[in-house]
Amino acid sequence: MTYLIADIHGCFQEFCALLKKIDFSETDELFVLGDAMDRGPAPIRTLQSLMRCPNIRYILGNHDMAALSVLRPLLAEITDDSIENLPQDLFLRYTEWMQNGGAVTLRQFRALPRAEQEDLLSYLEEASLYETIVHEDRLFVLVHAGLDRFDPAKELEDYAAEDFLFARADYGKPYFPGGRIFLVTGHTPTALIRPDRQPRVYTENGHIAIDCGCVFGGALAAYCIETGEAVYVDSMQRPGSRED
Repeated sequence: MTYLIADIHGCFQEFCALLKKIDFSETDELFVLGDAMDRGPAPIRTLQSLMRCPNIRYILGNHDMAALSVLRPLLAEITDDSIENLPQDLFLRYTEWMQNGGAVTLRQFRALPRAEQEDLLSYLEEASLYETIVHEDRLFVLVHAGLDRFDPAKELEDYAAEDFLFARADYGKPYFPGGRIFLVTGHTPTALIRPDRQPRVYTENGHIAIDCGCVFGGALAAYCIETGEAVYVDSMQRPGSRED
């Protein structure tokens, strides 16, 4: 089976419980639509778990991009002193990342041996910006956030990285008329999309939105391409336990 998960955000316990619930095995394939890091309690452990599985494919998210933009130039020597004396542009990126939940990732990243730090950054740098899956007569376009500056005549490879990573999809309109091409996204918690405000997968207007806001107290979802069904594990995050 082919499964899709998005925005784990360091919720390692829920991720492991979800893999067990779907009976994920080496014969299955999993696409993670970015943002496995930041905010939740175990971002580095989550990323390392993904790295160890050859049948898991990772798509870059905006939090991943933010982390890379800071950690790669800092890697030469990450110390309190070096952070306090950053060039202005790097300091601004660092500050924005910290404001968006990066502190827990940075702390755990700093505790890693240098070789493991390099491996983790390389894994993120090699992540794709999008993936496509064909199943029967349907095409699934997998991105983290959406397709900014959308043009129906535009090929996916012609979009800039930022077009996949930051702007939220317009869930009120179909991007690909005809009912055979689906845009699959994370990034926007589905409780903000669905009329009933429930943390469940949203499937309307040619969209499949799968970020069910686990780190915010919602759920972690695994959507199956072959069956069109979703499996959920409710969040184990206590109110106030998330690191911003």
